[in-house]
Formats: sequence, structure tokens, C-alpha cells
Amino acid sequence: MSVPMPLIFILMRFFKKSPVLRLFLIGALLSPALFPVTAQAQLNAIKSESSADTAAAEPDWPADTLGRRTPRYAVQGFIEAIADEDYAKAALYLNLNRKQRKQGEQLAHTLQRLLDHGGKINPYSLINDSYSGNMDDNLGPDLERVGSVSANGETFDLYLEKTTDKAGGPIWLFSSQTVQRIPTEIAQTEPPLADKVMPAVLVKNKWGGVPIGHWIAMLLMALLSYALAWGLIHALQFVLFISWRRAKEEPIAGIIKAFTLPLQLYGALWLFFQFSQRAGISIIVRQKFSVITVIAGLLVFLLLLWRLIDVLGRFLERRMIRYQHQAGLSAVLFLRRGAKLAVIIFGVIGVLSTLGFDVTTGLAALGVGGLALALGAQKTVENFVGSVTLIADQPIRVGDFCKVGDTVGTVETIGMRSTRIRTNDRTVVTIPNGDFSSQRIENYAHRDRIWFHPTFGVRCDTSPDQLRYLLVELRAILYAHPKIDPESARVRLVGIGDSSFNLEVFSYVLTSDFNEFLEVQEDLLLRMMDVVEASGSGLAFPSQTIYLGRDAGKSKEKTQAAEQKVKEWRQAHDLPLPKFSPERIQSLRNTIPYPAENGNS
Repeated sequence: MSVPMPLIFILMRFFKKSPVLRLFLIGALLSPALFPVTAQAQLNAIKSESSADTAAAEPDWPADTLGRRTPRYAVQGFIEAIADEDYAKAALYLNLNRKQRKQGEQLAHTLQRLLDHGGKINPYSLINDSYSGNMDDNLGPDLERVGSVSANGETFDLYLEKTTDKAGGPIWLFSSQTVQRIPTEIAQTEPPLADKVMPAVLVKNKWGGVPIGHWIAMLLMALLSYALAWGLIHALQFVLFISWRRAKEEPIAGIIKAFTLPLQLYGALWLFFQFSQRAGISIIVRQKFSVITVIAGLLVFLLLLWRLIDVLGRFLERRMIRYQHQAGLSAVLFLRRGAKLAVIIFGVIGVLSTLGFDVTTGLAALGVGGLALALGAQKTVENFVGSVTLIADQPIRVGDFCKVGDTVGTVETIGMRSTRIRTNDRTVVTIPNGDFSSQRIENYAHRDRIWFHPTFGVRCDTSPDQLRYLLVELRAILYAHPKIDPESARVRLVGIGDSSFNLEVFSYVLTSDFNEFLEVQEDLLLRMMDVVEASGSGLAFPSQTIYLGRDAGKSKEKTQAAEQKVKEWRQAHDLPLPKFSPERIQSLRNTIPYPAENGNS
């Protein structure tokens, strides 16, 4: 006995027979912006393919009175004929040669007995219902496998083959090869197990061509199958929790719990299939229940997806809350709702298709409507993709101080459509995420240190030795200050302006807090201004400014003192230009008290 066809195969078969459904899914789920064609061209493509499929499906021959134009309805017609015990009609579904036509009724009855005693036929919804049959089953264009039976200890497959009638239309019949393997007589077998255990009154009285007891047995076997599957799965779960320590931890415990009920139901379906086949339940009853079995299998698969979506969603939701990631939390909630909606839509389509409803026409209309909706919601989709990019790449987070385009401020919220930034003017700027993700983003919150780079312009009448004094003393301040990175510290004479000698200061302050940087910068600027004053020079005034005042000139005493200091450095061969020696830098490190006592910088 074989296991029922896997659910994955059910889904593949379902999609293969509906090209319009594939177009709908592609058009509805993907934004038209991803394709280099116009919307009108896509609409025309869908309409033309739909009309082509319709034209190809329209027959040029009259309808067959027995419904044998497609494999599905050929099998269904045969089952209905034997349910009515009309074996003459059932024989018309067999491809018989001249010698076999006299035994047609007997062969049809024998095939029924083989199917009742352990044989099986695929559920109707899994049998192809097109005139040409399934072209992808590697059986050729005129053959279709629909089940299997056992006769005289040998198991063989049941095939349909396509023939043609006088009008040239297709007629699907049980193949001549299959008919040849049906024995004219089979050994007398014991009654089925179901007939043995049931009262005689339930065996003699029939409903729908089948003993009433078979219908009752199917219901009892369904209950028994579920009870056994429940016990087996819970026993397995108990053993798993005892033997595996991590089975009680999240998210593993949630995943195990999500699988419990679907495995329970799928196990019940498998046991139900096995019991009904081994108990000798009539193929007529089993085929009636096959539709329910396929729908139940599809719903079990969708239930598993639903529960896994819940488990994964709750796990990610807790992580987002733990890290206070509001944008990520919004994305998780949105995607979870979208995934559940997709499961519901897929389930409805699958159930309707299994029940025999033609969903291709409605799906074609929905595909065009979905494409039009995608065009109208293009900006919304763009903003959603932008928000996903922001969440995945995380160039900014809530609370970061950043610059986006011309906007500078603190990020307050990152939503699914837009991001809000609180500016220094205390206004709120809302930027759509589609635009936000495409702009240049400068995030100040990720700085590990802050750049200190003032330029001092000193008077043009400053002597070279005074400049040397300034270069030495300003560098000494940088090297001595505990909040300055000594590797980056430098002071250079970078140019001669119209009214000044320009001294560029370059260093990094060892802090990422902007308020602390302002304190250190203030301290450094005051100390450097003291050095400029001690040199006997001064800060230059811009040449465009007319300065009316009596110039006291340079201080002779301070000028002489600065020049004397440089002279002493020269005599001692200790003038630290063009650079300080590593020993001198090390001797200066952290000699400036900071913060200074009593506020004296």
C-alpha cells in the first residue's frame, strides 16, 4: 500500500493546469515598476493569452454523451456507472477489441472487484480534466495514469488512453493494455473485513450502490484514525520534550507546537486512507470521500503555514520590542498580516478548484484588476520597499541625530510609509520612505570621535619666530590635552592671506557626545587664545573691515620674550619644528588638567 500523493504534488498540479492563475499571481504580487514594459502592454498580454487559451479549449466536435472527453470525467463516469450497477454502460469506458466486447460487462465488474479489494484511483481533483491530458507526466500525449490494482498477486497501474470518435474528438478510455491485464475470472476471495464485522442487514441494504455499512465504516474509521494519530503525535512530543532539553526553549517549543496539530491531522488522513483500502471499502465510497480527503490535506498544509507564520511573527515581534525597534515591529506586523491574507486567498482558490469550480475566468479578471491596483499603488509599494530597505540596512535608528538631504534633526519614528525627523527648530519633517532611502544620509550618532579644526588668522606683522612660537605652543596644547587624540593632532601654517597668516588646527576630540565636545572645544579655544596673546601677536582683522582705532602696536616685552624663547630652543637644539619628537609628545601627554579647577582654562 502506498502513501497518498504528497500535498506539494497537489499544489504543483493545481498551478500547472491554470496559466491564467500564474499570470494573476505575478501581476498582483509584483510591482509593474520591476518590469520594463508599460501597463497597457501587460494588460494586453493577459487578455491575449486568456483569449488564446479559451480559443484552444473550444472544441470543434459535439459533446460525448458519456462524458469521456477528458480523463477526469471518464473515470468519474465509470465510477457512476458501476454505482448504478449498469455494467453495460461501464464497459463503454473500456477500450475493448472485438473479442473482448462480449466480455465487456464481466471485465467492468471484475475491475470493480479489483478496485474494491485493495485497488485505488486517484482523487478526481488530481486527474487531468483537459482534452489533451497531462503533457508533463512522461507518459506520452495519449496516456494518463489514474490508479493501480492487484490481481493474482501482481500489482499493475491503471491507464487511460486517448482515442478519437467519428467526429475527430478525443475519447478517453481505460487502455487496451490495462484491459488485457484484467483477468476474466479471479479467485474466490473472502468477503472484505468491513462486511465481516458488520451486521448482515447493513451489508444487504445498499445506498448509492454500496452497502450502508461501508458509509458507516468510513465515519468510524475517520474517528479511529484521528484518535490513533492524536496518541502517536502526543507520545512523540512527550518523548521529544524529555530527551531534548532545548525542546522547551523558544522558538523551538513554538515550532514544535505549530507542527503538532497539522501532523496529527495529516497522520489521521494517512491512517484513514490505509484503513479504508485494507478494510475492503467499496471504491465508490472511497472516491466520494476522496474530495474531502484532498481538501482536508490542503487545509492541513495551509494550517501548518498559518501556525508557522504566527510562531515566526511572535518571535520576531518579541525581538523588536526587546531592542525597541519600532520600525522593525511595524514591518513584522504588516508582513504577518499579509502572509495570513495570502494563505486565506490561496486556500479559497484551492478549495474551489478541488470542488470543480472553474476559477480561471475569475482569476483572469482579478489578475487585470490586481495589475491596475498595483499601478495605482506604485508609490505605496515604493514606500514599503523603502521601509524594508531602512529596516534591513539600518542606516539610521530612532533617536539618531542625522542629516537627510537638507534636513537635520533627530529621528523620532520610522513607519511603514514615512519617517519623521524632529529638527533643531522643534518642527517635524515627514519624509516618505521611498524618497528617504534614495537620499544621502549622514548619521552623526555613529561618530566615534568629533573633528576639531579651527583656523587662526594672526596679524601680518607677526614675525617668523612668533609664528614658530605659536606653532610649538598650540601643538603642545593638543598633545597635552587628555581629550585629544595625539595621533591626529597637528598645527600647520597653511597659507598667507590678504590680512593674516593662517594657522590650521587639526585634531579629533575623544568623545561621541556633542555636548561634551562643545565643552572641550571651548576649553581648547580659550587656551589657544591665551597662547596667541602670550606670543605678542594677535588675531587679524579681515581686510574688508575698516578698523578705526588707535593701534597700540606690538608689545615689545612680549615680543622679546617670545623671540628669546625661540632663541633658547635653537641654542639647546630643542626647537620642535617641523614636528615634535615622540619623547616630547609622551612627556606632554595629559599634563593639562581637564576639567580645570575653578573654571580656569
